[in-house]
Amino acid sequence: MSTTEKTATAGRRQASTPDTFLIRTSGSGTGGPRQSFWAKIVSAFAMFRNRKSIAGLAILGFFVLVAIFADVLAPFSPTKIDNSARLQPPSAAHWLGTTHIGEDVLSQVIHGTRGVIVVGFLAALIATVIAITIGVIAGYLSGWKSEALSALTNVFLVIPGLPLIIIVAAMFEDPPLVLIAAVLGITGWAWGARVLRAQTMSLRNRDFVQAARANGEPLRRIITVEMLPNLMALIAASFVGTVTAAILGLTTLSYIGVIPVTTYNWGTILNWASAQGAFGQNQWWWYLPPGLCIAAIGVALSLINFGIDEYVNPRLRSAGERARAMKKKGLNVNDAVTAVRTTEVAGPATENKK
Repeated sequence: MSTTEKTATAGRRQASTPDTFLIRTSGSGTGGPRQSFWAKIVSAFAMFRNRKSIAGLAILGFFVLVAIFADVLAPFSPTKIDNSARLQPPSAAHWLGTTHIGEDVLSQVIHGTRGVIVVGFLAALIATVIAITIGVIAGYLSGWKSEALSALTNVFLVIPGLPLIIIVAAMFEDPPLVLIAAVLGITGWAWGARVLRAQTMSLRNRDFVQAARANGEPLRRIITVEMLPNLMALIAASFVGTVTAAILGLTTLSYIGVIPVTTYNWGTILNWASAQGAFGQNQWWWYLPPGLCIAAIGVALSLINFGIDEYVNPRLRSAGERARAMKKKGLNVNDAVTAVRTTEVAGPATENKK
């Protein structure tokens, strides 16, 4: 064989031999899976980065701080009686006026914030934990186990929460806030579990879950590492909705007198104001502040929920991004016709018109 033929044969062999590359994946090395897990957690909380969520969190954070430092912020004790200042309108001594026996309304509103925040968050925590446990497991499993958990969820969906709370509260002379929050949480987890079950059934057939199952990963790790970061938006929305329902439930029960008036919250203040005829006598400083507080915390939770919806729904997210981009360019979002920038073009047509 000649030298030319040997060179051609060697070239064909090199051309037919595929090139090999060393590819380092993100999970290789020490700490790779840990970093990917925390990256999922960070990306899951991106729902709180829009303006609606930030505004809602700011208002909610204000009420949380008031509840924590209620003893420091309140100028008087909520039960302190001033016989010389009964049914007084707002003044320098009492910023929000006084009640029919001379109690400071501002102090009662500040101390009532603690009960509202404690019951709302504790009930939401209990309901969210139960919803995650039952909803995710029911969505991941199949067969009679999934159907049994789904049937349990349906049972709690039809259980009337308000009559149950009234019965439980009637069994105690002075029911503690923890008991009230537990009843509200136990009766309020079913809707969140239904939503999480449906989303988990969609996730269990995804490629990353199937790969983890094929690698022999335990069920605990598949749920906590692979699924929960992808469910954080729904979990957060369920938590916020349960907080709203628990706060409204607490204030409603306090207003109608089911919860003893010795437990201070905004509903208790409204109960006393209604019993003493403050609504009919135009004593607005007694009932308006707690009512505004209920409305403000409801607005805060609604803004957080709207921000989560905008993050979860791609259509709402793209619409929000488009609106912000139009505002930066100085365009009005509400205009029916979008303004178009035109430039003067000089050409033969202009000359012909002349």
